[in-house]
Amino acid sequence: MIDQYVAVNNALIKKHKVWCQLILTLALGNGFSAWAANLPNAEGLVQQLGISQQDLVNLNKGDIVYFDVSEGDEKELAAGAAMYLHGSPAKAVAFMKSNGLLSIDGEVTAQAVIPAQATLDAFKGFKFKPGSEEEARFLAAKPGSQFNLSTQEFQSLQAINPAQPDAASQAYQKILFQRWQAYRKAGLKGIALYDRGNGSEANPAEELQIAAKSSKVLSQYFSELSKAWLNYPAVLPDGAEETFFLRNRQVENRPTAMLLHRIMLTTDAGELLLARQFYAGHSYNSTQLVIACLPYQDGSLVFFANRTFTDQVAGFGSRLKHSIGGEQARGEMTKLLKNMRKAFK
Repeated sequence: MIDQYVAVNNALIKKHKVWCQLILTLALGNGFSAWAANLPNAEGLVQQLGISQQDLVNLNKGDIVYFDVSEGDEKELAAGAAMYLHGSPAKAVAFMKSNGLLSIDGEVTAQAVIPAQATLDAFKGFKFKPGSEEEARFLAAKPGSQFNLSTQEFQSLQAINPAQPDAASQAYQKILFQRWQAYRKAGLKGIALYDRGNGSEANPAEELQIAAKSSKVLSQYFSELSKAWLNYPAVLPDGAEETFFLRNRQVENRPTAMLLHRIMLTTDAGELLLARQFYAGHSYNSTQLVIACLPYQDGSLVFFANRTFTDQVAGFGSRLKHSIGGEQARGEMTKLLKNMRKAFK
């Protein structure tokens, strides 16, 4: 039993470094829009999130503090963090609009905006290195946990001619294009299941539905947006601006295709960012992020609430896995947020 716990611990330490880095990977990018909302002030949100007065004192000293985010599924890892930045929310937004991501996360190798009227060409930014181990893995992929693909997508790989140059990359680009199209057309209902083999499946659509329903800040202060987010492609509220991204990031030393949907808002009270990763190539299933940036003293308080779903923390030893995951999440989150604050200066 002890050996098994040690093995679980070692595996999760590695994976949670990846999961925690995704918090900021999702967050930093382009553009906010104007829209009025009734966000509380920073002190009000501190109280609502259960951040203690002592933690508020620590925030004022420059510490990063954490708050509880309830988990609604055994596959979910939820984490909340807050930090003080010496700059206005507008300055924080300017940093997020810039190339701040690459300054704190060198694992992102490529990123591109997916246009509203995108064609297959928009997905050519993701490529396997010819002759690489990852390309060989993909060409030989079977249902399981090595790749996040549906039964139909696994079957489509059998028609690939490996002798054709870039055959693997072209096949994956088509899968990414089709997944983006399906999400744009039907939202969460358009997200295909991941075939794990032996009759088991992972359901990222269901996971993201749980995440959307669990966001108290979103539902309480942005009820119209919350409903649109849950029922996308419902019409977004006036002023809500959405952007789609194709990203390639090294995860566990493997190239990882990611499809992201983000909505960004500027309110009278501060800034709001809402993001979901509705496809990830491997290692985890899905992610949702909510960020609020509110004026506070001479700067801003930034609140992060991240929900990541992975098969790795379900099943036998789930309680232990979640405990280990939480500890590792806080440690890695602290490093990344400190990097963000340093770059922000």
